[in-house]
Amino acid sequence: MGSAFVGHCRVRPTTTQIQPQPQANNPPQPNEPPQNRHQMQTRAKNNILKPNQKFSLAVALSREPSTVAQALKDKRWRGAMSTEFDAQMANCTWNLVPPNAAQNVVGCRWVYTTKYFSIGELERYKARLVANGFYQKQGVDYSETFSPVVKSTTLRIVLDIAVQKSWPIKQFDVNNAFLQSDLTEEVNMSQPPGFVDRDHPDYVCRLLKPIYGLKQAPRAWYTSLKQYLLQIGFVNSLADTSLFIRSHGNHYTYILVYVDDIIVTGSDFSQVREVLSSFADHFSIKDPVDLHYFLGIEATRTPQGLHMMQRKYILDLLAKTNMTDAKPVMTPLATHKKLTLDGGTILADATQFRSIVGSLQYLAFTRPDISYAVNRLSQFMHRPTDAHLQAAKRVLRYLAGSATHGIFLRARSPLSLHAFSDADWAGDRVDYVCTNAYVIYLGSNPVSWISKKQRTIARLSTEAEYRAVANTASEVRWICFLLTELGIRLPLTPVIYCDNVGATYLCANPVFHSRMKHVALNYHFIQNQVQTGILRVSCFNT
Repeated sequence: MGSAFVGHCRVRPTTTQIQPQPQANNPPQPNEPPQNRHQMQTRAKNNILKPNQKFSLAVALSREPSTVAQALKDKRWRGAMSTEFDAQMANCTWNLVPPNAAQNVVGCRWVYTTKYFSIGELERYKARLVANGFYQKQGVDYSETFSPVVKSTTLRIVLDIAVQKSWPIKQFDVNNAFLQSDLTEEVNMSQPPGFVDRDHPDYVCRLLKPIYGLKQAPRAWYTSLKQYLLQIGFVNSLADTSLFIRSHGNHYTYILVYVDDIIVTGSDFSQVREVLSSFADHFSIKDPVDLHYFLGIEATRTPQGLHMMQRKYILDLLAKTNMTDAKPVMTPLATHKKLTLDGGTILADATQFRSIVGSLQYLAFTRPDISYAVNRLSQFMHRPTDAHLQAAKRVLRYLAGSATHGIFLRARSPLSLHAFSDADWAGDRVDYVCTNAYVIYLGSNPVSWISKKQRTIARLSTEAEYRAVANTASEVRWICFLLTELGIRLPLTPVIYCDNVGATYLCANPVFHSRMKHVALNYHFIQNQVQTGILRVSCFNT
């Protein structure tokens, strides 16, 4: 144990008595280190010097190759590239054709990723052949684009329903999802580096499948998946196009799609198993497992509920920014100093700041406590300064001390919808524009939240709060429509709680005061909802 620390001494047992040493005639000078005159055999006397090595719980990420030449020298990456190329050939992704001057040939490159499990263990080495879609020309080799990404609110609501009703939740990935659809446009791509045909090295690849990187690839995959799901009885949701619903009597089955990651849950386990079996027959998928790690989110299910956090994502972000050993703080932003556009010195290279803020935006998926900080930092993306960078690093320090925090969806929760709305009147001392925020609960579980700057300046605090309530009401109505599609009926009228008496009265009073007539009509729709009993706005004291 002592060999791991510097300066600890080891005493050698001896039978001789240690004699006191005579004092030196000349005392040591103040600037000189004290002299070691005892007879203990320390490491320093034996010239044993070992550095104090500090260990970190963060995962030591392996370095991916930056060039094809580097990858081909490593058998692990060479095997990953061969696996990817074999998958392209098995799916008949392209045909080699002679080049001509009229073709728009897009390039391609290899992307290397080291995949880890949620506990930090190595899963596999992955090589992906990606087309350089930025060389494509609209109207020539692509027309419309779309990416099937489920809304975060939809995902939380569906998981909340499944947890409350004790439904099974399964997840699986589709192998080479984009290659399992058809390409309608004519796209020509150069041959992949390291796998050029020896007989026709100057030929180009006429793509038959939408390879990764093409602008229309996600849309083609979504179209193929949608057609299949409609054939087996699912209905595409109008509230979220990445949600598919199938009802069988009193039983429901839900499918959530996030590109090639899919979640399936339902009230009848036999129907869920039937859907999974049908997927395996039609597509090449990985074995379905219980929900545990989805889109960088670690999900832990217990009889009490479902806990979702992004611990590994946070640790990877801290390691990427060299903030693993940062000293934690208690709040994401400093309360005594407001961020301004002109505060600090403009950064010569804003890449690091923008990368951090972009990563934090995705982290807000399970962290409503950093929503305001992320929204505030996002306002300086065009002109960041060193003060903004320090504020972003403070958020990372806050995350370093709360990596395991997240949201918990309780299993025993009342089926009611209520929201809290707030706004800071003239909170920004530069442009005096308000920031409104809301958090919406399904029972006791948070399912939607936002912190967003308003578009115009509010003349009164009542006006700022009224606009915040209107924005909250819009989200509440969308959630109500989604719940209706999911077959869920709310027993009580949704309630929005506001801490401003004037805004509460304004929502129910059909007669507008002269000072409020300038408010845009799109904020007044909440009055009709309150009067018809669809929604209720209540005042509460903070």
